[in-house]
Amino acid sequence: MIDIALLGFIALVLTLGLKRPFVWVLAYIYIDVVAPQKIGWGIIQSVPVSMIAFVAAFGGWLLLDDKHGSRVTLRQALVGLLLGWCFFTTQTADFPVEAATKWAWVWKALVFALFLPLTLRTRLRIEAAVLVMVLSIATIIINGGIKTALGSGGYGALSLLVNDNTGLYEGSILSTAAIAVIPLVLWLARHGTVFKPDRWVKLFAAALIFACLLIPIGTAARTGLVCIGVLGVLLLRSAKRRVLYASLASGALLIAVPFLPQSYLARMNTIADHDSDESASTRVQVWKWTLDYVAEKPLGGGFDAYRSNKFTYETRTIVNEGNNSIVKSQVVTDHGRAYHSSYFEMLGEQGWPGLFLWLLLHGLGLWQMERIRWLFGGRKADGADGATTWQWGLATALQQAQVIYLVGALFVGIAYQPFIFMLVGLQCALWSYVRRTEHRPTKAQFRRSSTEKPIPATS
Repeated sequence: MIDIALLGFIALVLTLGLKRPFVWVLAYIYIDVVAPQKIGWGIIQSVPVSMIAFVAAFGGWLLLDDKHGSRVTLRQALVGLLLGWCFFTTQTADFPVEAATKWAWVWKALVFALFLPLTLRTRLRIEAAVLVMVLSIATIIINGGIKTALGSGGYGALSLLVNDNTGLYEGSILSTAAIAVIPLVLWLARHGTVFKPDRWVKLFAAALIFACLLIPIGTAARTGLVCIGVLGVLLLRSAKRRVLYASLASGALLIAVPFLPQSYLARMNTIADHDSDESASTRVQVWKWTLDYVAEKPLGGGFDAYRSNKFTYETRTIVNEGNNSIVKSQVVTDHGRAYHSSYFEMLGEQGWPGLFLWLLLHGLGLWQMERIRWLFGGRKADGADGATTWQWGLATALQQAQVIYLVGALFVGIAYQPFIFMLVGLQCALWSYVRRTEHRPTKAQFRRSSTEKPIPATS
């Protein structure tokens, strides 16, 4: 029955695309995020719904869609270069079979990130893509949030829609994405036009944000706690009443702590002392091994190069015996451990060239979103504050989401995560849209001008 419902829904959306080909782009976003083919148990697992939507999205744009306003940006070119470099390292990978398996989904994530901005030519299309991304990941988040609230969470124990610990269904990855998506939820609740910001939309947004905050608790992911802290600082930067915001946030934290599970608090305590936690200690050793590895192979070893690592290290545990505390040491030998960091993942697999391209891609994203914030933030049109425009709001939300991702990526191997590359595609689309529709200085500068042109009423 689940298979029939999912296939029926996908078929309906694909049929709607016959009249509006852009709907096929939205269909692929939904399928790539939710992975409905993994939710079902029968026939849907044998239907290549992802590939069908992928081909439909590209074919619909190429053959049926209007190309007016479609432009290739510098960051899209960087995605193309990264794609080509990943292809090269895959051909020379240390583990050809495993590398080919990872390449099978990485290339689609990169190609779609390069392609997505070409389809997002208007405000409505940009908003529709944001909305579908938020609602798609909300399908997973709401399910996990409800189960966490009912007390069924725990490290490695939170059961989501599928019995699959990969992609967005892995605890640390979902925790990072759940916190990163909160700024986009806030933007939709303020500037949405598909669902206008009435009380019901704002109520749903508040409930979804609460569910997002529950995910790090339900998964007991330390990365999620760090991301929540980063989100709090970022929201403080854009808040108008910062003292009030800081007071309310501090009060909410004090109220929430007594209700948190003791198992969650115990796991969070290991953040401060990685030597006492084998998982954290292993990550440090893998990072050291990666630096030694690229010293010998600066071009990287291709996907899954970590499989050749092997190291021995010592962990320390404090054991309380009566009134005394005894430090016990244990020697651990491990091998074939994953990077658990996007930065070291890129470095080990794609070498220094790949890491440079990846860092440049994200660094330019932060810079471009800041340019848009300054362009609109300094404007006063018809008595309105430029910081209330949808462009300023979306640039801020995308920048905040990217910062949260980059911090979370320090501890999670999500360098090629498709959902994050969709955010990159949205940034490219917004940058291209603003360049096409707004006045901009000929030289890069972070100086607000009092002679900026008024914002035209474009959609």
